[in-house]
Amino acid sequence: MINKLVIIGVGLIGGSFALALREAGLVREVAGVGRSAENLSAALGMYVIDTSVTDPAQAVQGADLVLLAVPVGQLDAIMAAIAPYLGANTVVTDVGSTKQDIVALARRHFGTHFPRFVPGHPIAGAEKSGVKAARGDLFRERNVILTPLAETDAAAISLVAQLWQGCGAKVSQMHPAGHDALFAAVSHLPHVLAFSLVDYIASQANAEQLFGFAASGFRDFTRIAGSSPEMWRDICLANRDALLQQLGAYEQELAQIKALIAAGDGAGLEALFGRARDARQKYLKNP
Repeated sequence: MINKLVIIGVGLIGGSFALALREAGLVREVAGVGRSAENLSAALGMYVIDTSVTDPAQAVQGADLVLLAVPVGQLDAIMAAIAPYLGANTVVTDVGSTKQDIVALARRHFGTHFPRFVPGHPIAGAEKSGVKAARGDLFRERNVILTPLAETDAAAISLVAQLWQGCGAKVSQMHPAGHDALFAAVSHLPHVLAFSLVDYIASQANAEQLFGFAASGFRDFTRIAGSSPEMWRDICLANRDALLQQLGAYEQELAQIKALIAAGDGAGLEALFGRARDARQKYLKNP
């Protein structure tokens, strides 16, 4: 049980975290900070938060835990604003999809408080955003990765891990660099591909006709293109080196497929598609 939780960025992830902790009986008071008065009003009406505060520096005073749940591009300013007002025992964590850049920001702004910062990433996003999409079971049986450093306080890590477990999540740890390389391949690259395909189709002269005849395959492939453009802009720029490496490798894969089609190599295409199908079926059996 924690007395005061502060969520900076009361959207899908932050709101779901608060709801899950409430359902588990692990938090007494939740204060929310956000840019949208409408969103904060909705959060109050849904009993996601108890109070709304416009000033993050004011909100974090007396907090047991501060959850940073804003797009990574906003974290620099927010960390600078709250750093002088953090209590000695306040633990700060985040939910960003990139970790090396966030760790660097925390190290710069938090100073002696840096050991009380626990970098985190819940693997439970959705294409919908905003607190109205929040739900208490969002993290149930989902992975949450913590990427603490050697100097991160063990008690702070334990607190954050226990709260995520209280939300029903499976918690593991890895190094920030390993995290960023991994998610550039399995999360950031797929989102870029989905956005780019929809943008490509939308730019065609007969876009209306193309969308009119697009069926479930197109809808399933492009579902994640409904995600927040601001959030994914920030993720792409924050993890640009790893993402560019993955984009280059994927371009080679596309070039291979293009060459097989150009050569009329049906056997080669079938073999490639078969490997992909088998790999996907194995993944679905062991997610």
